[in-house]
Order: sequence, then structure tokens, then C-alpha cells
Amino acid sequence: MIKVVKVDKHNKYLGLIEKEKAHQLKGMLHRAFSIFIVNSQGKLLVQRRSRYKKLWPLDYWTNSCCSHAKVKEKIIKTAQKKLKQELGFTTKLKLIGKFRYNFKYKNIGSERELSYIFIGKYDGRVRPNKKEVYDFKWANLEDLKKEIKKNPDNFTPWFKKEIKELAKEF
Repeated sequence: MIKVVKVDKHNKYLGLIEKEKAHQLKGMLHRAFSIFIVNSQGKLLVQRRSRYKKLWPLDYWTNSCCSHAKVKEKIIKTAQKKLKQELGFTTKLKLIGKFRYNFKYKNIGSERELSYIFIGKYDGRVRPNKKEVYDFKWANLEDLKKEIKKNPDNFTPWFKKEIKELAKEF
């Protein structure tokens, strides 16, 4: 049973809660992170979520990697481990911001998270874990923004919100 860190709107620790329970109904606010990997050509690594994801599976493109904070571990360390697990590499990450969101997925559940946003640079080989990632590509940020505008339902809602913050970093 996987547990996530439950917090209040001020990011105050409230305890641990089962991941499944945190995502039910309207969701319970918990800590998470999103990672954006950019290569030396300025292209962003985006992934299409695995069919095994309960919320926003398969047909949705999203940021390079995302997951939940662990208790008693610095969130950047957890992010590094998840990056290696999902995409097969590690790189230095820089915190560029954080924000809260609450998005409902059909009648299945919700993402209600306080998300730390990290950015990193990488030019090597990507080896996605098929249980986590269905597909991936390197995309030009401007082309990606146009695609989001044209086909917003092809992207996770948090990605559409976070991409605006990321644009400030380019």
C-alpha cells in the first residue's frame, strides 16, 4: 500500500494517507512533483501516460515525469529516483516553483496536489519504463503550446497549467 504526504493549503504536514484514498472523489490535498526535462536544442521531453494509470491514462500527454513526495525524504531526492525509474536516467534538477491544483477525471477520481515543479537538462538516451510511460517525444515548446491550444483534451490538466510556468524559464 503506497502512502502520500497529506498537507493543508499552506503545505503544513497533516500525516500520511493511502494514495488510492487521496485520489478518490474530490481528492485530498497531498504533495507531488512534476519534472520537465529540456535538451540542448531547447526541446521538452513529454510523455504519454501508461495504460496502467488510473487517472488520465494512455491518451494524454504530460510533463517528462511526475509522482508523489515521500515522507522523511527530500522531495528532490524522490524526484531524482522517480526520473531514473520512469525514464532510465538522472540529471541535476532545479526547483522553479510550486502550485496547488484540483482536477477531476471523469467519475473515477481527482488529482488534488501541491506540486513542486523541477526542471533539468539532458541529452542522452531515454529508456522509458513501459509500466509508467506509454510513449515519449522531444517537442519544441512553441509547437507544443500550439498543439495544446488546438487539442487541449490530449493533455493532462496539470501539464497545461504548469507549461505556463515553464515558459518563463526559456
